[in-house]
Amino acid sequence: MSENTTRRWGMAALTAVVCIGSTALTAPSAPAAQPTLRTATVSSASQYPEALRAAPRISRAEVLARAKSWLTANNGRPVPYSQNKYWKDGYRQDCSGYVSMALGLAKPGPNTVALKNNGFTRRIAMSQLSPGDLVIKANSSSADNRHVVIFDGWANSARTVYKSYEQAGGVGTRWKQHAYGVNGRDGYHAYRPVNIVG
Repeated sequence: MSENTTRRWGMAALTAVVCIGSTALTAPSAPAAQPTLRTATVSSASQYPEALRAAPRISRAEVLARAKSWLTANNGRPVPYSQNKYWKDGYRQDCSGYVSMALGLAKPGPNTVALKNNGFTRRIAMSQLSPGDLVIKANSSSADNRHVVIFDGWANSARTVYKSYEQAGGVGTRWKQHAYGVNGRDGYHAYRPVNIVG
């Protein structure tokens, strides 16, 4: 091998070592341990990653218990529905505010589109739904045509209808059987919250 070739190989090896060392020095540190539920508010899309990191790990049983709490939180009656108001606990009184409360996300909670798109959930098949998972329709330009419900279990062995908790317009908090997403043609899809355990 010529002296020039040897010198070029030596320089290439030195450059590779410097690059690797530089990358190691600038690599991000490991994320901190999950903090407990914070009460910070979420007021813009840029804050969603922060809110997601603050989301506590939560069991499926806890999600359902929290969802059930709004059925009687209004002096024994359901929490009324509103796209503009906040309940006493700081969460919005619409469907996504209700789901955010059930999942223990930072107040007042992301909207339906953010629940689907901003890392709070990951898409799964309808057949994979477990209690505490979500069924979301977010692909609409109108907030009145977007919705999210909390899956509570299949209502029949054919898996054509399921039990769910939701915050519904004109009704408020309710437990109801639905078939949203079952036929695969109505815009509803199954999602698993990333902070849910078990």
